[in-house]
Amino acid sequence: MDILVSGLTKSYGVSPALHGVDLSIKSGELLGLLGPSGSGKTTLLRIIAGLEQPSNGTVFFGDDDTSRLSVQERRVGFVFQHYALFRHMSVTDNIAYGLRVRPSAKRPPEVEIVKRVADLLDLVQLGSFGTRFPAQLSGGQRQRVALARALAVEPKVLLLDEPFGALDAQVRKDLRSWLRTIHDKTGHTTIFVTHDQDEALELSDRIAVLDKGRIDQLGVPDDIYDHPASPFVFGFIGESSRVPVTLSAGRIVFEGAALPFNADGLPDGPASLFVRPHDVTPVEPSSSTLNGLVVAQRRVGATRRLEVALGVQRTIVEADLPSLRAGENNKPVGLKILNATVFAASGEARYFRGARVEPVIVRPSVFQRA
Repeated sequence: MDILVSGLTKSYGVSPALHGVDLSIKSGELLGLLGPSGSGKTTLLRIIAGLEQPSNGTVFFGDDDTSRLSVQERRVGFVFQHYALFRHMSVTDNIAYGLRVRPSAKRPPEVEIVKRVADLLDLVQLGSFGTRFPAQLSGGQRQRVALARALAVEPKVLLLDEPFGALDAQVRKDLRSWLRTIHDKTGHTTIFVTHDQDEALELSDRIAVLDKGRIDQLGVPDDIYDHPASPFVFGFIGESSRVPVTLSAGRIVFEGAALPFNADGLPDGPASLFVRPHDVTPVEPSSSTLNGLVVAQRRVGATRRLEVALGVQRTIVEADLPSLRAGENNKPVGLKILNATVFAASGEARYFRGARVEPVIVRPSVFQRA
């Protein structure tokens, strides 16, 4: 089922939640809606589901304008963060509920309902849990039941609102892989809301990054991570440090010292240089590095993370050591930049990969925005 969102706006009183959102979702695609709290991602999801009405704009399921369709007619499966299971019903009855409450003319025979529930229990790997009640399940098991219940009504579209938000980190990680497998087996058009960037990057075919009611960038995970369209996206996706710099005659200047990168074509003026910890290598200070003092360090997985205060303003940049050897606090260090992105005040960007300038300047209009 293709979905087309066109010119969608939504306001709550005088508070705008969505600003003219345009979005096209392909049949069978798993799309992640990613953004901070208040970015509008849940509002967008609820409008697609029919649980909210837009102030303006339309949502199409295929060729059907959903403004003429009730929630039931849209045939949407919805999974909430907090499961919303009926505590007095068994797992089997929870999954079968949406089928049994249909009008008699549209209700499948009971034998068909029983078979469908059994098949779904096997699909979500809870085949022996049908007689249990929600209180007898773990959080991860309850969320599997909630997904099976959403799939039971044979939805055209599957919508998930922070589906793993109430679970601990390890369970979330396990269920991410499981959900991707379920999606690939069933082939539903799926939209899920999350504020967890790792979740979005791992699960999604494409990601829409929302900020203040607008889609700041829409793309495949690799493009979102490697070629952020704006300073907001770079700062929100992955770990990064921002260094205030100046663009002058094609040079990138930090506190009077020019960095060894060519920024020809970008307009002069203040700019922001973004780097990720694994794209910066601590070396001996030199005229071609960002120079500062190590002010703190900590263990991060298999590496050691340094915090380096640069220049007079003591701008903090984080850098990973390639091994777990400890650095020395208050020791001068140079940071060799391997990969970076610079954003001019105009929003134009240039990406540096392996100390080699890519041949094009990327302008904001290149990326789909709403």
